[in-house]
Amino acid sequence: MDSVNQKVGTPNLHAAVPYVASDKRYDEMVYRRCGRSGLLLPAISLGLWHNFGSVDCFENFEKIAFTAFDNGITHFDLANNYGPVYGSAEENFGKILKHGLGAYRDEMIITTKAGYDMWPGPYGEWGSRKYLMASLNQSLKRMGLDYVDIFYSHRPDPNTPLEETMGALADIVRQGKALYVGISNYDAKQTKEAVAILAEHKVPCLVHQARYSMMDRWTEPELLPLLKEKGVGMVAFSPLAQGLLTNRYLNGIPADSRAAKNFFLQKSSITPELVAKIQSLNDIAVKRGQTLAEMALAWLLKDERVTSVIVGASSANQLLDSLKALNNLQFSAEELNAIEKILK
Repeated sequence: MDSVNQKVGTPNLHAAVPYVASDKRYDEMVYRRCGRSGLLLPAISLGLWHNFGSVDCFENFEKIAFTAFDNGITHFDLANNYGPVYGSAEENFGKILKHGLGAYRDEMIITTKAGYDMWPGPYGEWGSRKYLMASLNQSLKRMGLDYVDIFYSHRPDPNTPLEETMGALADIVRQGKALYVGISNYDAKQTKEAVAILAEHKVPCLVHQARYSMMDRWTEPELLPLLKEKGVGMVAFSPLAQGLLTNRYLNGIPADSRAAKNFFLQKSSITPELVAKIQSLNDIAVKRGQTLAEMALAWLLKDERVTSVIVGASSANQLLDSLKALNNLQFSAEELNAIEKILK
């Protein structure tokens, strides 16, 4: 993947000439089948959770999106409340589509979700039919799309019957507003029930999107085996554990880091024991000729049950660095054993 860094494809963003994708965009990316479906996803996908909101620089995240597609990342992952502010990531992605990326709509997998809070009142979150359908209609309008490729129930709702939530997903497919549906943040028991209900509707559950990394392995005992058994793909988010599995914390807590700001990562959680683990993992990565982040992504992708990992990026160069993980997805038994000893 040395050629990745030499790919051009990102134009002068202020020029009158619209974006034209690199004709080498499929040369290096690895694509994996999503469960037992006919759909292939890139091994690395782009998440628009942060850095694509109204508070961010449009020229920067447009460059990130164009760079992603130029390098074979066809899967763009959004949700209704991604921003900040809520909805702004979808609005900005809609602008990026209008600026030229939309010419390649049939080469892209665009996903969105609903489940967390989006607007005030009793109909603005969770899993009711009312919320899911209203939210998707809003998402399509923000992005300027007729349909999304995958629509997710973003989290299980303890107070709405699962039959209602899954029934809404099935009807969304029948209405043509989503080609596939999936679930996110469901545990194994909930997943088994959701998959069964969707099967009754003759609408398969395509994919489960779950938090998964070296530091967070809750999916391994029950969920991953279940997904393989049921033929459901698995997309991993937070593969770098909010930045823990990078070089950011090897020498203390940087002032501009998520931990320093207590942003989804508490400063108190960066203990000396944790830093020692990260340093030991980094030593293995260096011996493999990788950064810690590259190895952390490769470690997830070594498992054939993982269809794709979602990465965020604050710059095009950071995204290109993540793609270098694909240079070495193989682990020796000795490396895997050493990693297990560190993680225990």
